[in-house]
Amino acid sequence: MKILVIEDEPQLLSNVKESLEKEKFLVETASDYHEAIDKLFIYEYDCILLDIMLPNGNGLQILSQLKAEEKSENVIIISAKDSLDDKLKGLELGADDYLTKPFHLAELNARVKAVLRRQKLNGKNTLQIANATLDLRERTFIVNNQKISLNRKEFDILNYFSLNLNRLITKSALAEHVWGDHSDNADNFDFVYYQIKNLRKKLQSANADIEIESVYGIGYKLIKK
Repeated sequence: MKILVIEDEPQLLSNVKESLEKEKFLVETASDYHEAIDKLFIYEYDCILLDIMLPNGNGLQILSQLKAEEKSENVIIISAKDSLDDKLKGLELGADDYLTKPFHLAELNARVKAVLRRQKLNGKNTLQIANATLDLRERTFIVNNQKISLNRKEFDILNYFSLNLNRLITKSALAEHVWGDHSDNADNFDFVYYQIKNLRKKLQSANADIEIESVYGIGYKLIKK
């Protein structure tokens, strides 16, 4: 899998590249608008990490050009700009995800892997794990052909876990992904714990062959029984 990281902060660019290479990705970089454009329209990438603020241009301009060429899939915006307008504009232009600086490299890696897993769905709207099925379009959850009622947060949590099956998800990463950019600054993560607790009860009652495992002091992972 080949990834292009478009970022003008040298230290962050180096750290992201090193972290992704440890995960066995092939990583190329660009540090300004013109270099990014040159690479994007010559080479093919499985995922693009795109900063909004760049020398000589900005990431939204790049995203617009990618969309015009039908190449805007698998783009994760990484930016210090915490503007809702920028975030919505990026998603409207085809970005798959948005990560606000500063962020943990482990969280970035998880987001990249989730985007790549969605790519592997090949346009399908369902995720099947053991005897459980998530319908991403209808936002329904079925176990053994029985529909299980989930609230919006429970569905989002289970969806995120399913895209990262068997991978550790930190509490802060889960909070940011499901509840928003600033939730990882909360005094505690009781709101995460209560949703996980209720979701576990529903999985158990439905005899689902998946379960949410706690990793003490760090977070959770979804595993098959």
